[in-house]
Amino acid sequence: MAGGLPRRLAAPLGTAAAAAAAFALVGAVDPGEPGHYPVCPLLHLTGIYCPACGGLRSAHAVAHGDLAAALHANALAVAGYAAFAAFCALWLVRAALGRRTPGPRPAPVHWWALGGLLLAFTVVRNLPFGAGLIPLGAGPTP
Repeated sequence: MAGGLPRRLAAPLGTAAAAAAAFALVGAVDPGEPGHYPVCPLLHLTGIYCPACGGLRSAHAVAHGDLAAALHANALAVAGYAAFAAFCALWLVRAALGRRTPGPRPAPVHWWALGGLLLAFTVVRNLPFGAGLIPLGAGPTP
């Protein structure tokens, strides 16, 4: 791989810095306080929790080190944060060693599986027995 160490590390470190800045912003500006972020249009119009509902609340909880609150706000988002962090760590180590990190190339079956997981998560969190997957303090805005 061509280029010196600083050049190889620029992209993974830049990506990690951007993610850290996003978490810092959400950590500083509480999504539980009304008026800071837009409301979820699906929740606002229908009362249905989408797969992303509670994602900002979970990021806020992660930024404050409260994993239990983060998982309660949106467990699927927390899994996504962990997968993204693992990919960034792998990318950084491989870049430092001068190895190329191929981008993820999911097959169609992976996209279908992800879609099925998102659909199942959405359906379960909107049924009475899935009420534990609803973010605390969330609800349709009048």
